[in-house]
Amino acid sequence: MSATSGSAPAPPFSQTPQFWVLMVSALGLGVFGAAAALLFMGLIGLGNNWYKAPDPGWFGGQWWWVGVTAAAGVVVGLLRRWTHLPARIPSLIDDLEHAHVDGRLVPGIVAVSAVSLIGGASLGPEQALGAMGGGAGGWISRRRRLNDEDGEVNTLAGFAGAYGGLFSSTVIVVMLILEVARPGGQRMAKTLAATIVSSSVSFAIYFVVAGAFFLDAYQVPSYKFEDWQLLAGIGLGLFAAVVVTLLATVMKLAVGMFGRLKVPAVVRPLIGGLVFGVVGVILPLTMFTGSDQLKTVVGTGGTLGAGLLTALVVGKILTFAVSEASGFVGGPIFPALFIGGTAGVLVHQVIPGIPLGLAFTCMLAAVPGAMVSAPFALVLLATFMTQVGALQTTPILIAVITAFLAMESVKYLVATRRRSSPPTSRETR
Repeated sequence: MSATSGSAPAPPFSQTPQFWVLMVSALGLGVFGAAAALLFMGLIGLGNNWYKAPDPGWFGGQWWWVGVTAAAGVVVGLLRRWTHLPARIPSLIDDLEHAHVDGRLVPGIVAVSAVSLIGGASLGPEQALGAMGGGAGGWISRRRRLNDEDGEVNTLAGFAGAYGGLFSSTVIVVMLILEVARPGGQRMAKTLAATIVSSSVSFAIYFVVAGAFFLDAYQVPSYKFEDWQLLAGIGLGLFAAVVVTLLATVMKLAVGMFGRLKVPAVVRPLIGGLVFGVVGVILPLTMFTGSDQLKTVVGTGGTLGAGLLTALVVGKILTFAVSEASGFVGGPIFPALFIGGTAGVLVHQVIPGIPLGLAFTCMLAAVPGAMVSAPFALVLLATFMTQVGALQTTPILIAVITAFLAMESVKYLVATRRRSSPPTSRETR
């Protein structure tokens, strides 16, 4: 008998020292993530000092706001130069999918994102928080010389620690990370344990200090579940795909326009700040992350009118695209939630037979669902934010899946057409 065949089987990974190193690290990352989130959210809250209770209607803002947004653009341009932040940085989804954060970019991302969000850019805080949490996880991995698999697990635990308090739910955070990162094999079990520990610690600390951020954030009327709402979920999902297609088109145009500007790189954020500042004066609810602004839309949706709601959806798409393309830094989830939720209120305005709660929750989840492959996390997020019943979650899931499949089919058709089309004369040179 060989030595190999006679050797004892390897113990389960949970009975190895390496596993408990990850658990201790996850505990620390949870504490760090909560502290980072509290400090960062408190810092960007300074934007509320100048954006005070605007009129939600047409031209409800103040023209001096444009000076603030332009000044924020100047600071963003200078910070990008001083921190050597490249023109294009990895997106939040890229970092999660690769379970990697470039630590050299973290200071620049955090500084520029803070100024962007204080200055009213239509972006979310999740990019900076993810950079801090994931960057901390990567730094610990290098310090402890963890292997590649454990290093990726540690980085994802850092993301979980950063988001545990922000999303007010361990379940949502863990599901989001698992769906986007898609760890396999033994790495799946490690990631599950580490993210639960990290996000739970973070949420406990955050809740004690600041309370729940997302839980029951949007009050929508309750409605009775009926069979026809399953078909309505398909229609709402297709409408969400149309909205996201418009967003992608405007984003591409904005990137192209700012890329062709013959101005120094530091000037582009100034121009972007002027643009979304002017739009903000005309449509005040298009500014900032959209979280508080969406509460206003839900609370006063019946009086805003279909025309204004349509303008808010288009205006938010424009300000988000301009903010991203001109050099401001932030995440896409919060703006997508505003776009989706407002589009849902619009659907109810146009078709009163569709309950507001149904239209709002389906669109709230389906618009970001068409952008990110995390259907269960988004259904949970919409459910927790609105407190709709268990039966009412089925149309939401159908809407999310429909929107995602519709967008993926469009991408497939575009890619197939590109592969089948003959090369242009420029490509053959």
